[in-house]
Amino acid sequence: MDYLKSALPSQIIAERGSNLVVINPGSASIRIGLASQDTPFNIPHCIARHTKQTEGNVIDQMLNSHVVPEQHKEREKAYNTIASLLKIPFLDEEAPINSFPRKMGRVDGHSPHIIRKHLPFTWTNVYEEAIDSSISLETSSKGETGESSDPKEGTDSKNINASEIKFKEFICGDEALRISPTEPYCICRPIRRGHLNISQHYSVQQVLDDLHTIWDWILNEKLHIPCNERNMYSAVLVMPETFDNREIKEIISLVLGELCFGSAVVHQEGIAAVFGNGLSTACVVNIGAQVTSLICIEDGGALPSTAKTLPFGGEDITRGLLWTQRHHHTWPQIRTDVIRKPIDLLMLNQLKETYCEIKEEELDVIAVVHSYEDKGPPVSHKIRLTALNVPPMGLFYPKLLVPDVYPPPPRTWFHDYEDMLEDTWHIDFSRRSDMADTFYPNVNGGLPMWESYPIFSAKPRKEEKVGLAEAITNCILSTGRIDIQRKLFCSIQLTGGVALTSGLVAAVEERVLHAIPPNEAIDTVEVLQSRTNPTFVSWKGGVILGVLDLGRDAWISREDWIHNGIHVGSSKKYKDSYYLQAQAMCYMNS
Repeated sequence: MDYLKSALPSQIIAERGSNLVVINPGSASIRIGLASQDTPFNIPHCIARHTKQTEGNVIDQMLNSHVVPEQHKEREKAYNTIASLLKIPFLDEEAPINSFPRKMGRVDGHSPHIIRKHLPFTWTNVYEEAIDSSISLETSSKGETGESSDPKEGTDSKNINASEIKFKEFICGDEALRISPTEPYCICRPIRRGHLNISQHYSVQQVLDDLHTIWDWILNEKLHIPCNERNMYSAVLVMPETFDNREIKEIISLVLGELCFGSAVVHQEGIAAVFGNGLSTACVVNIGAQVTSLICIEDGGALPSTAKTLPFGGEDITRGLLWTQRHHHTWPQIRTDVIRKPIDLLMLNQLKETYCEIKEEELDVIAVVHSYEDKGPPVSHKIRLTALNVPPMGLFYPKLLVPDVYPPPPRTWFHDYEDMLEDTWHIDFSRRSDMADTFYPNVNGGLPMWESYPIFSAKPRKEEKVGLAEAITNCILSTGRIDIQRKLFCSIQLTGGVALTSGLVAAVEERVLHAIPPNEAIDTVEVLQSRTNPTFVSWKGGVILGVLDLGRDAWISREDWIHNGIHVGSSKKYKDSYYLQAQAMCYMNS
């Protein structure tokens, strides 16, 4: 498919893409934009809603993120294994506090003694703009400088009555992550670990309402497409492989129903990634913020039996960075809490993206970090960050990362009478006398976070408990054909923000080659260079698929979805997605 680049000049994309909105939702961020744009908006996939509580909370506080002693021992063992490979001291051989190793590595070719100063994040102004322009300007200036996010402070010209102060009803995206935990807001993330974030504390309706609010806000504020004009636009949904059939059904209903798009089509993220790089065959490894998904693509079609999911991603590397610094006592005595204070996660992500890389020898750097307390201004701390090459190696030794545990959704989520897709995995579930027949759907071929439920105990485990190199090797070898295996081992494609980590490509090539069993006739491994930013390559593929207008019969019109549904036997097919194909065909609308 190398012809794609020449077959799609900018003029064609500008003409055909002017009314196409390409949406690539992820756990931490959503990539969305008009197909005519060069790059999409990359917006944190979260929302903060005003509550009546005196202080805010984060819905994910209900999650189990505590590390048990056994995990802590495994983590230390994984660290020492990585240290041996990177030729750095073990945990019990660390250098004295406040002293530098005799030999320090460079980060991106710069001296370790050069301090890179990142501008501190500022607290979000959570108040509606006052009607009086002077008050509005005063409030805005205070919020931007971080000196005060409270419009009651610093206004010399006028006194503001309490009745004039009004909290914003909701705040989306980056600003939601920069709200002080002392403000009366609840932060929610509607997608977690590659699935809708449904739990006993976050209902299906709440999740869908939050998705609708976030996406509607983006369409209005970023793309400037009001609701009354969206019927003239079509949506290209680039969906992760982790999503379940019913989840995709809900997303289609959201796009065609509440968001009022005229039509929509679903494309698989792995296939879109291949198109985005102008390829036809590849082993796509998408390292996202919270999950890593793998799938092999041959001649533009997905091989469903090769799909795998690893329960870790970039945010786990970030938390591993914090653990490493605290273990080495290099982190200042500040209250850094990535769950309760998302602004701390933003800071740590920035440090990870700037300094972490994979290379041998000790890798230390002097950096400035910030502490964010209550609603006060950020405080700077100059510290030494050490062992910066260890956290990203957690991709290959996941016990270092200790991914947090998420509760499964309530059982009623599976009570779906309309889930009509064929069983991609051809599994006969064992019946239990105490379970109704409606709890034995004939589909949903792979929900790793839900496998602990008794009703799905017979399902194959798709969530792998192995490192990245073993997962890639198993993924490719599962094709069962030596010709395609050789081709795929030389066509590994890394996507997602973590793919930008310096040294990762060489590490993947080396470790995958060592992971191949000696009895396999494979002696070459190659990671292909991405032709575009790996963070946006799947979105770009969605643009190409939408503009090329491949398989027009896969599109669903709003009228069909709302009034008629997609019936069994319909000529419409989702040819691009293995979990949306075959005789039983798509979905019935609610």
